[in-house]
Amino acid sequence: MPDAPTRRSDAGPDPLTGLRSLVAEVVATNVFYGRKFAAASCSAGPGSITDFTARFPFTTKAELVADQTEHPPYGTGLTYPLARYTRCHQTSGTSGAPLRWLDTPESWEAMKDDWCEVFHAAGVTAADPVFFAFSFGPFLGFWLAFEAAQKIGCLCFPGGGMGTALRARVLLENGCTVLCCTPTYALHLAATARAEGLDIGRGRIRRIIVAGEPGGSLPATRARLEEAWPGAEVFDHHGMTEVGPVTYEVPGRPGTLAVMTRSFFAEVVDPATGAPVGEGETGELVLTTLRRSASPLIRYRTGDLVRATLSPASDLRPPTLWLEGGILGRVDDMVVVRGVNIYPSAVEQIVRGLDGIGEYRVTLDTRGAMAELAIEAETTPMIADELARRLHQALALRVPVGAVADGSLPRSELKARRWIRR
Repeated sequence: MPDAPTRRSDAGPDPLTGLRSLVAEVVATNVFYGRKFAAASCSAGPGSITDFTARFPFTTKAELVADQTEHPPYGTGLTYPLARYTRCHQTSGTSGAPLRWLDTPESWEAMKDDWCEVFHAAGVTAADPVFFAFSFGPFLGFWLAFEAAQKIGCLCFPGGGMGTALRARVLLENGCTVLCCTPTYALHLAATARAEGLDIGRGRIRRIIVAGEPGGSLPATRARLEEAWPGAEVFDHHGMTEVGPVTYEVPGRPGTLAVMTRSFFAEVVDPATGAPVGEGETGELVLTTLRRSASPLIRYRTGDLVRATLSPASDLRPPTLWLEGGILGRVDDMVVVRGVNIYPSAVEQIVRGLDGIGEYRVTLDTRGAMAELAIEAETTPMIADELARRLHQALALRVPVGAVADGSLPRSELKARRWIRR
């Protein structure tokens, strides 16, 4: 088997040193991992990277949900007494029951530094006014990004509590140069601005930093975004509430995400067997949080499908882990329709490759003998027919496409929920 992409060096501390330090810190006081490690006979810590990946057990979301259900409200995964924690955030619940996640000031500051690294890679400086088109609810979302932008000296505009039309006016009137939101909401924001008679072309947005959906690394979605926001470039990033910010787009390589290995030990494994996959092969991303020890996750199966490679080495920076194509999908997102494996990201790439389509919605009907797929799209009947033709060509599957009126499908500023299962 080819060398797995976990075998890499790091611009930060040696990964083994970080893993040993993490295990030593949590094993004595973190009830969840103390119990888990004792059962696996690995409380003494890893002797090597190979020992860590071979002997230490995975952590799954199902375990975390069960732990918080049995020990409400926060479970037993806290390393320190509750009095040390100052932040509480909650997962979106789009892939199961939501989780509550706590942070100490130290762990929050470490993640804020990671977001400063995201901004640096995106070319954001103190001279950039940044607009955050986000609800600022219980999700981790762009809370960290907002505070990181403040830390580097940006003028920050929180868009929580505003309607879409007002957000468009505020960011244009204040000359904002950076927009942070989901890919779907960036498209909706541009469409709303035009409907309100606002000239986006005269705005100053030069960078759109997106997260929450895979669209930021899909060429067709990126092209739609940059067409909707003239003069702007899309910059992708991904993270999760329970682990924090994980990656940022490699400058000059759209569609490639770099893992922040200062903060994570990353592996890519076969979703079915848990065995490491070779470099360039698709597998599930597994993360260990090296600097979020107050609420740690060790060998956490994220459910994200990725294709990892090692970046080229240079005299200035050792190789790091690159995710080619960004987040390709989720392990539990794949559906089988008449023998064809389909991921939502593949459908989005086809939909966004056509001009003249607003929002869309996919219905997966599993009530019959065979699963059936159908799409509603805000477009004309002619374009709907062309979309059906392209889906058939790309997927070898006939998918009926119905044209619906503009504005008739739901929008969200958070992760878009386009797939409905019956």
